[in-house]
Amino acid sequence: MEIKGTIIHALPEVSGVSKAGNAWKKKEYVLENTEGQFPRKIAFTCFGDNADKINLQVGQVATIYFDIESREFNGRWYTDIRCWRADVEQPAAAAPAAAPAAPGAVPPPPAMPAGGDDEFPF
Repeated sequence: MEIKGTIIHALPEVSGVSKAGNAWKKKEYVLENTEGQFPRKIAFTCFGDNADKINLQVGQVATIYFDIESREFNGRWYTDIRCWRADVEQPAAAAPAAAPAAPGAVPPPPAMPAGGDDEFPF
């Protein structure tokens, strides 16, 4: 699955060791999708190697690719959105600014109105 939006929160990396003795780490982000009538906020996780590979910053527009997984614990269900790829949109190149006028340059005369001499009062 995929969704596009703006990263609005980047939470600190969390790491630990599992019961089996394996080290793990994760990064969590919140993306705001503004397509449709109402904006939607989606919290997702980059887990394991993806926590190192995917480094998103607040304000970036990105398309994230993810899997959704639910699991049961003590009669309650929990759902994870795990990102496995993120494509960050590059900002559009800024238009070049107009060149400043040379010192002492005379500005061009204003354009004459169309329609001939009939528009002048004399």
